[in-house]
Amino acid sequence: MAFVLQEICENPEFIVGDASRTDICQGDLGDCWLLAAIACLTLNDKLLYRVIPQEQSFSEGYAGIFHFQFWRYGDWVDVVVDDRIPTFNNQLVFTKSAERNEFWSALLEKAYAKLHGSYEALKGGNTAEGMEDFTGGVTEFYEMKEAPKELYKIMKKALARGSLMGCSIDSLVPARFETRTTTGLVKGHAYSVTAVEESQLKESKVRLVRLRNPWGQVEWNGPWCDNSKEWETISKTEKERLQHQNAEDGEFWMSFEDFKKNYTKIEICNLTPDALEDDKLHKWTVSVNEGRWIRGCSAGGCRNYPDTFWTNPQYRLRLLEEDDDPEDDEVACTFVVALMQKNRRRERKLGANLFTIGFSIYEVPKEMQGNKQHMQKEFFTSNSSKARSRAYINLREVTQRFRLSPGEYVIVPSTYEPHQEGEFILRVFSERRNTSEEIENRIEADHPVPDPASTGEESEEDQQFLSIFQQIAGDQMEISANELKDVLNKVVSKYKDIHTEGFSRENCRSMIALMDMDGTGRLNLQEFRHLWNKIKQWQGIFKRYDFDHIGTISSYEMRNAITDAGFRLNNQLYDIVTMRYANDNMNVDFDSFVSCLVRLEGMLRAFQAFDRCGDGTIRLNVLEWLQLTMYA
Repeated sequence: MAFVLQEICENPEFIVGDASRTDICQGDLGDCWLLAAIACLTLNDKLLYRVIPQEQSFSEGYAGIFHFQFWRYGDWVDVVVDDRIPTFNNQLVFTKSAERNEFWSALLEKAYAKLHGSYEALKGGNTAEGMEDFTGGVTEFYEMKEAPKELYKIMKKALARGSLMGCSIDSLVPARFETRTTTGLVKGHAYSVTAVEESQLKESKVRLVRLRNPWGQVEWNGPWCDNSKEWETISKTEKERLQHQNAEDGEFWMSFEDFKKNYTKIEICNLTPDALEDDKLHKWTVSVNEGRWIRGCSAGGCRNYPDTFWTNPQYRLRLLEEDDDPEDDEVACTFVVALMQKNRRRERKLGANLFTIGFSIYEVPKEMQGNKQHMQKEFFTSNSSKARSRAYINLREVTQRFRLSPGEYVIVPSTYEPHQEGEFILRVFSERRNTSEEIENRIEADHPVPDPASTGEESEEDQQFLSIFQQIAGDQMEISANELKDVLNKVVSKYKDIHTEGFSRENCRSMIALMDMDGTGRLNLQEFRHLWNKIKQWQGIFKRYDFDHIGTISSYEMRNAITDAGFRLNNQLYDIVTMRYANDNMNVDFDSFVSCLVRLEGMLRAFQAFDRCGDGTIRLNVLEWLQLTMYA
């Protein structure tokens, strides 16, 4: 049941004293990953009170609601929750504080659950998700078995600059998830790293790491645990500096060497400029791009699928300034790429799981730099990647740090398999200046089909076509949409290599709208001849991409076919074309192909007629808009 907090205790408090990591004790929900992130958050007041706005309480001006703020795919959003919390036998079911009358952590968990649709959506996750949603930062992952030699230095520097840090021990047997080891550590469980210190012993120094279990209990029982003999080797002053306590609160110290031996993964969330307002240590340049993978159009899969990989969204990256590092003779730029898939946790109840995602980075040849055209298949089959994500993996975000020479590059984010549809955000972070932007083709068209007046002698095919036209048109020598359907289907039926069910009346109405120069709603012989010449050329293009001669082309090849027909579109329009003209198997038949090109040419021609200033914009009143769209 959900009770108002005043019903649980007589004097509820939002925060008792200061919010601290001991205020977080996990309940019956499997969200240790989130609670580990919250514990990290309490180490930095500025970050904490960005997420939990101050001046909230159960007394002054209390209205039964609380506000929390989370970073959500590039924006900070405000989440409001009431004061009803799930309970059983008058006890909180989920997160609780060590202080029975303190509720900020339980309400923060509720707000985060609301952000994702339910408490159920919070089961299982990665500490990096919570840390990023509290800061807008970017997380770097280190596997202990592959960790750099300077990992201790990296961790110490990260905490000093306000980064959040979590770690975990992989559980090799899923059935034994969250199982305790003989040393008191828990496999398949998220921990917070709350301090990294070096302590002076009598004759040497020891490097120590402080961690916290979100359960609020169950601690390491090896060297440097709460009541170990190692604490007798350091002074009382040093113990006080390290805030050593002998208490079952889930927090404990261990040596850095034992930390490396026992934990398998560490996550460090570095902050972005908007996370802290006045901290000069956080000088990042951040480029943010949002995108989508659309099935059959821009969801091309990884490099294992060369026929479709090139159709993925592409982002042009310009590294403009090299690192300012006097100890490094190499001229290079350091940057971090972060690819995050959106909304998969919220849509889990609809069957959405995390995609396996990754990215590749290609260097742009000098002769192609500054050209904002989408790179074609031939570029990727003839050039190897300059860098790429370490692996394709089913995490919400894949990140990696790179060092490349100043220049121009193309980043291609993708799912591992083609045809997987979803939204993503691509961020590029660097300590020096860079820019990244999606590559979008200019929308334009040329019309390579020759005018019928320029054709030479009539072929036998033209004569046959003229005969059929005269038979159907009669003395008026004009045909309606129904008659055009009869003419085209009779002519096309003679082509055994085009598998088609025939043109529909609606298709033929669009063709008449395109070719009807005199506004009669019918086609005369010259207008029909012009249309027939277009159809013959489009037929040749279609056959080039119908590799297996089954009468259809794939929606991915449709992009190339449209280009061959003289049209250059951007990704949004290719997405629309796919949704409008491809069948359930992501294939396009000849009738749909012709219909698409007819509509493209007709609408572009109409736009050019209205674009009297030639500036790429038009202004229409409602009558003009309806005349244009209803007749097209």
